[in-house]
Amino acid sequence: MKSTRNNRKKAVTAESIANMAEHGKDVSRYFSNKGRMMDPIQRVNVDFTAPMLEELDRTAEELNISRQALIKTMLRQALDQHYLATQQSPLRQKGRSEAWKNLRGAAPDRDSMTKFAQFRKKERELENSRS
Repeated sequence: MKSTRNNRKKAVTAESIANMAEHGKDVSRYFSNKGRMMDPIQRVNVDFTAPMLEELDRTAEELNISRQALIKTMLRQALDQHYLATQQSPLRQKGRSEAWKNLRGAAPDRDSMTKFAQFRKKERELENSRS
């Protein structure tokens, strides 16, 4: 007869790790140090006209995403097009090194991601040719 004993370790909850840390126990084994620090999110206020807001809401509903995700995605696309058109690098500007990765809540489409990747490739080629 097969053993029905389950040898899998139970997942440790964040609460239990916090309790162990509060009691002075070593909790380093629960962390891999593979994560990265996220830049703080800054809240901004933007004024829209009523017709533009309605248009944003309709488009967000069509795409089944939030208004905020739509605005972030469209803004990201516009900035990428600007960088492509002017051959400027968003990476050369202070605080922009993780901008693409840190865009939370947005759903960039495949086309904008491809353009951004092509832009980054051209940028690396230009930097390598200057060296």
